[in-house]
Amino acid sequence: MEQPTLKAEPRDILGKKVKILRGKDQIPAILYGRNFPSQPLVLSASEVRRITQEAGEATLINLEVPGQKPMKVLIRHLQKDPVKDHLIHLDLYKVDMSQTIQTEIPLEFIGTSAAVEELEGNLITNKTSVEVECLPEKLVSQIEVDISPLKTFEDLILVKDLKIPEGIKVLDDPETVVAQVTPPRSEEELAALEEEAKAAATTEKEQIETMEQAAEAETEAKAKAEEAETGGEPTEEPKPPKEA
Repeated sequence: MEQPTLKAEPRDILGKKVKILRGKDQIPAILYGRNFPSQPLVLSASEVRRITQEAGEATLINLEVPGQKPMKVLIRHLQKDPVKDHLIHLDLYKVDMSQTIQTEIPLEFIGTSAAVEELEGNLITNKTSVEVECLPEKLVSQIEVDISPLKTFEDLILVKDLKIPEGIKVLDDPETVVAQVTPPRSEEELAALEEEAKAAATTEKEQIETMEQAAEAETEAKAKAEEAETGGEPTEEPKPPKEA
């Protein structure tokens, strides 16, 4: 996959004032990296949405900032509005191309399973990503998992069965189950699940309110950190991906 390009501008608007940017289809961001001072940026919201849909968090992105050399970055910590599900902030990690990096690559399940199609079983995906270590240039946006070997309810797909591109080392336990098919549920089980869903729905409003409060607190904390970077008390930088 061709590496996408993302254009950014230095950001002077900090703290709670960043709400002004979101009203202009812009997203505040922080660029950081090892031995690299944090830098507030502003991005096009529509461009960020396009890139995150196409590339995700395991794809190198070419970042262009006026007055600076183009650099390779990874998207880190996408923060969304808990109610509207809109992106409201993200971190960009500047990658050192000469150092190995530990990150997660999402799994993409493909194919058809006889246990699902013919035995009417339920496909259970126990993992949606795998933790890996590799040089940044070896990163891929996703790893495909073919579910066609799942012909019976006893068949399993394990981490060690995955087809991993050359140059990528998987850090997860090789015996971990990635996918399997379970027998179809009885009417009694389906009825019990429906009751559980109804009970969970009664607390949805409280959960949303709690998420809103948490998001607001996180936004305030990030705003204070940005203000500190521009002259206030020093603050801890976001934690970068592990490098070997």
